[in-house]
Formats: sequence, C-alpha cells, structure tokens
Amino acid sequence: MNIILYLYIFLIGITFGSFFTLAIHRIPRNQDITHTRSYCPKCNHKLAFWDMIPMFSFIFLGGKCRYCKTKIAPKYFFIELLTGLAFVLFAYSLKLEIFNIYFVCGLLYIAGLFIISGIDKEQHEVIMGGVLYLTIVQTIYIIYLYIIEKSNVYRYVIYLAILAILILLDTIYFRKKLKNNYTLENLILVDLMLMFTYEACTILTIEFAFIAMAIKSIIDIIKNKRRKNIKKKEVTTMSIAFYLGTANIITLIVTNILCFYR
Repeated sequence: MNIILYLYIFLIGITFGSFFTLAIHRIPRNQDITHTRSYCPKCNHKLAFWDMIPMFSFIFLGGKCRYCKTKIAPKYFFIELLTGLAFVLFAYSLKLEIFNIYFVCGLLYIAGLFIISGIDKEQHEVIMGGVLYLTIVQTIYIIYLYIIEKSNVYRYVIYLAILAILILLDTIYFRKKLKNNYTLENLILVDLMLMFTYEACTILTIEFAFIAMAIKSIIDIIKNKRRKNIKKKEVTTMSIAFYLGTANIITLIVTNILCFYR
C-alpha cells in the first residue's frame, strides 16, 4: 500500500516538475505560464499531449523535439526527476503523515524553491513573483496555526515584519539606486526560510550552501588553470539563491527525518 502511495506522490511530483521547467523558461521572458499552450522554443510547434508526459516523453522521443528534431536540454528531464524524488522524500520524512496542512504547505514551499532556484541558476535573479508566492504559502500556514492549532505565532509575525521591511527597502529605495540588489533579494529568501524551516535548519542551509559554492569556485579555478590557450579566463557568476534553495530542500527533508524517526 505504501509503495502505491509513494508512486502516486512521485507522479504528482514529476507533473509539478514539468510545470517548473515551463515556468523557469517563461517567467524571465515575461511569457504566460498558465494559458499559453506548450510549444517547442526552436520551431514554435505546439506540443501534443504525448509530447508533454513528464520524463517519459523525453525518454521515448530520445531527448529530441518530435517535429524539428532539435535536442532537448537534459536539465528539463532532471528537474522533473528531482522534483518527483523531493516530493517522495518529503512524504517519507513525515512518515507518510500527508493528510495535514504542513505536508501540503511543505510541498508548495518546495515548489516555490524549485522555481526560484531554477530561474536564479539561469538568470542570476531572485524573482519577486516567487517571493510573493512563498509569502502567501507562509501566510496560509500561519493563519492555520493560529486559528486551528491555537499555536503561538509570534516568531512568524516577527519574520513577516522583517520580510515587509526588506521588500520595502528593495522596491522603494534600492531599485531606485540600483538596477537590482541581489544581496538584499537573497536576504529576503533567507527570511522566508527562517519562517518556514526554523532557525537551526536555515543555519545549516547557509553553511551547506557556502560549502557547495566554495567547492564550485575551486573547480572553476582548476578549470581556468587548465585552459592554457585562452587569454581571457572565464568568470562565472555565483547563483547564491540556487545553492540556498537546493540546500534548504535537502536540509528540510533531513531534519524532518531526524525529528520523526528518532
């Protein structure tokens, strides 16, 4: 019975992942993500249902567009796969206690991190639409805790107040002075993480993210040293939100496992 339930959650996950690939591609280009039918970005041919089955269409089509035979980037397949695995592992971390608001809000939270991380990886930007989405998810969870669970929500209110201040600073002051303030945007993301995943989990997230970025920097330095014939060395911009989002999803799942299975 559990295997069937996990399979069902995995299918939901890869379906979400398919939407994430669309959102990551279209949002930075200011394209509609809800009403416009999926199409091949190379030949613009509208895709049929059989072209859009998460993961399986990529496998059956050999990683190519059915119509123009252009290769489809493998990252889209892996986003769908990793989303499915993240959903399953999150359910496992809660001992399959999935019929509650924390599970639903947790999946929505993970979904937001996937989109923010994916766009940051490609565009080096923390989209404010993603921040607004996560804020709404957090607010729904806080209202539930306060009204239904009768829980103490003072810490949530404090972080919401900090979030409001940071967003006001970003939109009113810094965007007038600068085109974007990437550092402040990442602080906003960290505040959202503090609100949903608590302080210990967020501190671990930051530590693991910086370790991953340090390893990536070392790898880039080694690669640049090996390029003897290239005069101008390649400079890579570090996508901080990508590492924070990825580390936070992993840390959230691991800490849940430690809490529920101890």
